[in-house]
Amino acid sequence: MSDYIVRATAADAQIRVFAAYTKDMVEEARNRHNTSPVATAALGRLMTAGAMMGSMLKGEKDLLTLRINASGPIQGITVTADSKARVKGYVGNPDVILPANKVGKLDVAGAVGIGFMDVIKDMGLKEPYVGQTVLQTSEIAEDLTFYFANSEQVPSSVGLGVLMNKDNTVAQAGGFIIQLMPFAGEEVIAKLEENLKDITSVTTLLSEGKTPEDLVEILCKDLDPIINDKMDTGFYCNCDRARVEKALISIGKKEIKEMIDEGKEIEMNCHFCNTSYTFSVEELKELAKKSR
Repeated sequence: MSDYIVRATAADAQIRVFAAYTKDMVEEARNRHNTSPVATAALGRLMTAGAMMGSMLKGEKDLLTLRINASGPIQGITVTADSKARVKGYVGNPDVILPANKVGKLDVAGAVGIGFMDVIKDMGLKEPYVGQTVLQTSEIAEDLTFYFANSEQVPSSVGLGVLMNKDNTVAQAGGFIIQLMPFAGEEVIAKLEENLKDITSVTTLLSEGKTPEDLVEILCKDLDPIINDKMDTGFYCNCDRARVEKALISIGKKEIKEMIDEGKEIEMNCHFCNTSYTFSVEELKELAKKSR
């Protein structure tokens, strides 16, 4: 099964649902950044959320950034997604190793620590929208549930999961976001709350062969769900050599001259996809000519 998101409504549009399968995306992030299992789980959860939240954006050029600044040894997480659900991300410390938590699972909360989550939406306006929430559990799904309810005033439930193989590759990854519209009736709310109790683990359901469509059916049992559309999602970084050259030119002639005077090639690395770009002294001289 390739990575994708389904978008659905239920109970005569009183509910909207997003459900995602993201195993390949998270595995690519793990492979690019060589993340430890707990770092993979944390980054994978936030990337999965980013993919679904990116798909909520309306404009072709709209961008979403989710940024966790916290005290834990993972040293923060940054994820960016666009309206096509293309996602990239990285953690501050990809090598973090922690013992399992008290229920024998990867200790994502311990790796993340105490802090804040920023939600930044750049929708082409003069200033981007910036929402911030205090991390409630540092497990990420619960923190986003709290964010939606408090910063966007949208009652929501978020489920995210990343399951690792014994060889530290990704076995399963996915999630859901389910939201109540302002006109949702009490009976619908009660039924949805009842259904949510049946979702114990996203990765368990995915391991049983359940699809995003199946997740929607379980979440919206007896609420007449309608799948509106399906969209691909995946790891995508828009960095390239030309973009890095522009960044180098922008730092100024003086700084480039100092690099040239050292007489060594330089290496520029993209945080998001871990791609490195090398520039020789001769190439730096050409860039210096274009700089001010």
